[in-house]
Amino acid sequence: MSQDSPLTHFDTAGQAHMVDVGAKVETARRARASGRIRMQPATFELVRSGSAKKGDVLGIARIAAIQAAKRTGELIPLCHPIALTRVAVEFDLETATSTVTCTTTVETFGRTGVEMEALTACSVALLTIYDMTKAVDRGMVIEEIRLLEKTGGKSGHWQED
Repeated sequence: MSQDSPLTHFDTAGQAHMVDVGAKVETARRARASGRIRMQPATFELVRSGSAKKGDVLGIARIAAIQAAKRTGELIPLCHPIALTRVAVEFDLETATSTVTCTTTVETFGRTGVEMEALTACSVALLTIYDMTKAVDRGMVIEEIRLLEKTGGKSGHWQED
């Protein structure tokens, strides 16, 4: 990698490293991510009604998402461990398409952003839904996991087009 490379997780010799954020200014930082899982209508009804054999699928997926956000630094090799100030998880159930959309919001006051925490939380929430309902529907599709918005830091505000 050259010194001009935009890939900050590589040093000038091309070796992977954790980015030094020591000189960065602490600011309020926030990130929102979303993704969805499509399933059979009968599976969707189990999730919607809360009558799945394993219990409250969305409640457990919410807790899994919060845990995942807090542990992102352990899961993604070059992420910094971050003291989070807020993790919110919302589910939107779309009956017409038998789809559950998960939106996560993660906040901190610190020197590095929380995009990875929001994306990890969303991914794990959807994986948890899959895990809890796979006995009745192994063909579910997890898709469109993406960053919606981030604020804070030197790069400022970014929002999906």
